[in-house]
Amino acid sequence: MRQADPKPYWNTNVARHPGILRVVPEGCGDALDVGCGDGLLARKLAGRAKRVTGIDRSPEMIARARVLAADCPDLTFVEGDFLTTDLPVAGYDFICSVTTIHHMDFEAALTLMRELLRPGGTLVVVGLAREASVADRAAMIAADPVVRTMKVLRRARGPEGMPVAVPQMSYGQVRAAARRVLPGVRYCRHVLRRYSLTWEKPLG
Repeated sequence: MRQADPKPYWNTNVARHPGILRVVPEGCGDALDVGCGDGLLARKLAGRAKRVTGIDRSPEMIARARVLAADCPDLTFVEGDFLTTDLPVAGYDFICSVTTIHHMDFEAALTLMRELLRPGGTLVVVGLAREASVADRAAMIAADPVVRTMKVLRRARGPEGMPVAVPQMSYGQVRAAARRVLPGVRYCRHVLRRYSLTWEKPLG
């Protein structure tokens, strides 16, 4: 029997969910959430895609995700390392990843996502990066009051036990590497200390 979803929570990762859901292709067949955590975004994707797979290397997160989606037959959760695990579908119409890629080899992860994406499919990566330049630090300082206020007003929290890691790549390094791996990628820096990469795989 499915356990009821916990009281809805908000944090600076969840803040990016609406934007991610807006770019899911019409008629999406298979979707993949890399670093799915407790499955919150994957459960939202289930309303936009016929089949959804979530992968995470945390046993605790996957166990929680499976409990919360026990009555969703088209939602599959895989425990494992994204870079080495054989996934249940050969290709996906939509792939997303939220604040997970800095836990992995950045270019290897982007390359694998590119390869797993079907022609015409869409990839969205939301990530964290390091403030390395004067401009980066100025942007962080300017955004800090907004971030703090939003966290207080929305009572920001997340699922307990979520693995954390300090990002090693700077925003500039992320942008440059993404453009090498995903020609034509759209890069955006967000106020709540996140960046996003959006890319559509050519049909040719």
